[in-house]
Amino acid sequence: MKRRIVLIDRDKCNGCGACAEACHEGAIGMVDGKAQLLRDDYCDGLGDCLPACPTGAISFEERDAVAYDKEAVEKHMAQRRAMGQAPAHGHGCPGSAPKVMAQEQSALESGGKIKSRLNQWPCQIKLVPPNAGYFNGAKLLIAADCTAYAYGDFHRDFIDGRITLIGCPKLDAVNYADKLTQIFAENDIEDIVVTRMEVPCCGGMEFAVKKAIEASGKKIPLKVVTIGVEGDVLETQEFN
Repeated sequence: MKRRIVLIDRDKCNGCGACAEACHEGAIGMVDGKAQLLRDDYCDGLGDCLPACPTGAISFEERDAVAYDKEAVEKHMAQRRAMGQAPAHGHGCPGSAPKVMAQEQSALESGGKIKSRLNQWPCQIKLVPPNAGYFNGAKLLIAADCTAYAYGDFHRDFIDGRITLIGCPKLDAVNYADKLTQIFAENDIEDIVVTRMEVPCCGGMEFAVKKAIEASGKKIPLKVVTIGVEGDVLETQEFN
């Protein structure tokens, strides 16, 4: 059948991934650093990807193509969510695609160096997709970003075994509570640890998490650890 379907100019494509992120059906993927239509029957021809492209590489054509298959799309997207590969909303960089890392159990390399304990990517609150598969059943660490610099054994004592989200409530011009509410509401979160600095402005992180838990309508155990500017744990509070 002849119908409207996406056309991608690979010469104009700069590999930003914005079109792949904007496509709700997962019809567009990044292949060898360029956007590519993965399957004709995934494309509904409605054009959500069109305004997302900064280089004009996206257009539409009328050509012979199999019909849009909603059932196939739903199955495709369910598989991607289960693998933590669903499109990440709010950004278009391929480097921000959800990824799970399989870390070795040993926290030390030869010579006593501490290995990275980060279990997933991305870790910025602004960038994580709320429906990423790694959130289900997760133990969360929500860290004010300065805490990782102030506390020397941060990877071993806080990141290890947790899904990590970082941000700065003073520097990021976003409402963390909205994003966190969505994450808490849509996933089965086992518990949350918040690390914040002793400085007053860092209280915004603690406040956002508490507000998001309340808004989600769930009871999620919460521990708030306050780190001093000299790297000591000053206070630990638990909330249930």
